[in-house]
Amino acid sequence: MMHTPIVLFTYNRPVHTAQTISSLLQNPLAQASELFVFADGAKSDADHTAVQEVHALLKKIVGFKKVHLTIRQENKGLANAVIEGVSEVLAQYPSVIVLEDDMLCATNFLDYMHQALSCYQAQKNIFSISGYNFPIQIPHNYPHDVFICPRPSSWGWATWRDRWQKADWEIPDFQSFIKDKKQRHAFNTGGDDLSIMLLRQQRGEINSWAIRWAYTHFRQGAYCVYPTHSKIQNIGADKTGTHTPATGKYDVVLDNSPYILPPTLCLNNQIQKSFKDFFKRSLIRKTLNWLKYGFTT
Repeated sequence: MMHTPIVLFTYNRPVHTAQTISSLLQNPLAQASELFVFADGAKSDADHTAVQEVHALLKKIVGFKKVHLTIRQENKGLANAVIEGVSEVLAQYPSVIVLEDDMLCATNFLDYMHQALSCYQAQKNIFSISGYNFPIQIPHNYPHDVFICPRPSSWGWATWRDRWQKADWEIPDFQSFIKDKKQRHAFNTGGDDLSIMLLRQQRGEINSWAIRWAYTHFRQGAYCVYPTHSKIQNIGADKTGTHTPATGKYDVVLDNSPYILPPTLCLNNQIQKSFKDFFKRSLIRKTLNWLKYGFTT
């Protein structure tokens, strides 16, 4: 049986990287899985020592079926590294499971990912699987262990080749989109921060593959599958990450319990509202957005 390969992106955090690999190895399916690691080069001399420590650590990885290690001498940055790395592996395999170097996973994370990829492969409006779930309120009478949302997650996720190929990373229709209030409002069903984030991406203020992947979901009318209880914990919100500020907002408890995947999923309005409320902007942030961009969301 061929297992979906794991793709790991690393940079300059040896302690986080070691924890991420260790948690992956606690998964029974790890020893049957191929691991593709893409290690970015140092952005500056200040990062050189830490980057070299990561590279040395990666060369000692054992416990997987096979380890494919790509060490970059240049710094591609996370966005380019993810787009190129995921595309490279998907040219060889029909699906991938992707992590960054600050993700702890539950002991059944890989099993959950494999089962979800298999279960929802034929449901073409599902573009990705998330192992993480934000600390949102799930209705007590919700009957399933997973739900769908139009916004994908970049923290321990998976996708298929045919979905990934739908992404146009240049966003050629951006100008017409950003001028259309109805389209912005529709995109923001997944969170009030999405349209502003895409604007910042296109202006070069940030460099994010994830917001462009979210826009792909929106344009394709697609969804991401989330577990009701998270199988990923982000340990990078400690000022060491490039894009994640120090905060406890995203803290969750890892869930190792059994789960059942329903064959089909429909949008749950209560969960969708909780999800959207999680990303609600403060009055101050809305005011700043208005002053800088001419709209609040």
